[in-house]
Amino acid sequence: MGTIKKHDFVEIEYTGRLKEGDVVFDTTDEKIAKENNLHSRSDYGPVIVCVGEEQILKGLDKNVDGKEIGKEYDIDIKPEDAFGNKNAKLIQLVPTNKFKQQNIQPMPGMQLNIDGMMGTIKTVSGGRTLVDFNHPLAGKELMYKIKINRKITNDKEKLEGYLRMGLGTKDFEVEVNNDDAKIKLKNELPKEAEEMMNKKIIGIIPNIKKVEFVFEQQKNK
Repeated sequence: MGTIKKHDFVEIEYTGRLKEGDVVFDTTDEKIAKENNLHSRSDYGPVIVCVGEEQILKGLDKNVDGKEIGKEYDIDIKPEDAFGNKNAKLIQLVPTNKFKQQNIQPMPGMQLNIDGMMGTIKTVSGGRTLVDFNHPLAGKELMYKIKINRKITNDKEKLEGYLRMGLGTKDFEVEVNNDDAKIKLKNELPKEAEEMMNKKIIGIIPNIKKVEFVFEQQKNK
């Protein structure tokens, strides 16, 4: 069926588990998500990724390179290729008053936003609360089951796959005429984001030479 290399576009399905306790934390399969009480998303199903662009977890991305299309693989990922090792500097004592001022009673295990950073409360002792600002999955070893369905050869499908991962939405329309691509979006993108995506698209889909973004004006009702 052919081997995958960097900058190939492939359609994949995957399920990620924590090695410790065999807990599912991420999947493209709605049935598995429901069975494991994961937060429901609106768009389960296979995803299209460009290999080597780290649109998926680094350890998963570099492991897809060299694999065969149509096969299923089990991949172990070390923390440094996943959500990083735990950083002791990100475990801090915060005055308990800070929570009380916001009418929050801190409890171990609670996750909240403190000064713009997500933290998990570890312990509460009197006037001080120990908060861990590391990613909740930092330091964890992961196991992924990944199925590589097919290689994408159609430029329009490549572009749609890239945008879906890059924008985190399916709310767009794409037209590709020869080497011109037109992308219709509801809301305007920041100029830097538009320029970055423009450059990236031309870099990873060589047949596309020109990209035009069209934004639907917000009409006043």
